[in-house]
Amino acid sequence: MTDRTAFRTTEFVLAVPDPRATANWWISVMGFAETLVIHGWVFVAKDACRIRLGACPDALPVPDLGDHQYFGYVWVEDVDAYADEIRAKGAEIISGPEDRDWGAREMPVRTPDGHRVMFASPVRSQQP
Repeated sequence: MTDRTAFRTTEFVLAVPDPRATANWWISVMGFAETLVIHGWVFVAKDACRIRLGACPDALPVPDLGDHQYFGYVWVEDVDAYADEIRAKGAEIISGPEDRDWGAREMPVRTPDGHRVMFASPVRSQQP
């Protein structure tokens, strides 16, 4: 029997001043692909991660959001390989990747609009 309340996927919604410019960054730097453009929105996706970028020129500037600049936590297969890939394309990696006590190897990235997103993969087991 199917669980009709099961979660299927997660999509992030970001208010940005220029959805096209922001989408171009997600595509050229972060490796996403455009999936839909409609009514001032641009949707991008990479594997199971989807982001909806909406035109909100009057929204509070992202730098004014403080700790609320973070919008998501995305698990990737190999955060170190992804770091190498996006660093070479000019991504602003805030720190890391680095191991955390909670079993994740994390890397925060800042978008050109100032949003921050955390990418992570499980900490590799230490071999004796």
